[in-house]
Amino acid sequence: MMLKKIFSSLVAVLASIVAISQRPSALNNGKFMQDNESKFLYGGELQNQNFVINNLELKPEQFHYGLGREAFPALIKPEFESVEEANKHWKDSDRFLVAYSGNDVKAYSIKDLTRHEVVNDILDGEPIFAAYCILADLGAIYTRTYNDKVFTFAVSGYTYYDPKIWNGLDGFVLWDRETESLWWPLIDKAVSGKLKDTPLFKLEKTKWKDTNWEDIKRDFPQAEILIPNQDFERPKTWKRHENVDDIVKKYNR
Repeated sequence: MMLKKIFSSLVAVLASIVAISQRPSALNNGKFMQDNESKFLYGGELQNQNFVINNLELKPEQFHYGLGREAFPALIKPEFESVEEANKHWKDSDRFLVAYSGNDVKAYSIKDLTRHEVVNDILDGEPIFAAYCILADLGAIYTRTYNDKVFTFAVSGYTYYDPKIWNGLDGFVLWDRETESLWWPLIDKAVSGKLKDTPLFKLEKTKWKDTNWEDIKRDFPQAEILIPNQDFERPKTWKRHENVDDIVKKYNR
């Protein structure tokens, strides 16, 4: 029995290595650039969309893809419907992330999170975001307020892996609109930009869970359910937090 478990683990590791090796290398595909003394990571067709990565902690050779920011429609103004209305979309076994605080309950299907990857939202007055990475099969609910500054998260268009972390799983790299820092959820912190080393905080585990539609109907009949297939016009500009010294001083010790 023990040998069977070891063999199964080895097979899983080898399969992961093969899958990772087949994903497009961001470095080999020219997504890393340098201009004079500054280093950049491709972020889109416009030059001002590139990420400044002068203090990047991660290794360029371990980045995959490079679709650019906004390739996935990360929601910033999500719309919801009632459990009764949503019941026509879902089977009891369909998987969801659900967040709850006070009388407020928000539910996000894994199917929709696979499309959006990030949904910025408000739960009982607290700014949060729901995120799911299909490659790592990891989903969680995070807070997005630091010292009274609210941040807006989205996917960068890249994934990253480290053989020493989560058994080498490939996980998406996030960015925040307000400082354009990059974040890697598999180590729960920012890895470049003004907020480098700032922790990524999950919402208290007593306020969210990974569950299914049957559970939501039974335990959260008052829940608001994310409406499927939402999209929106991508914003051209957004409010920046130019001074984040207070955040860096508080969280980066």
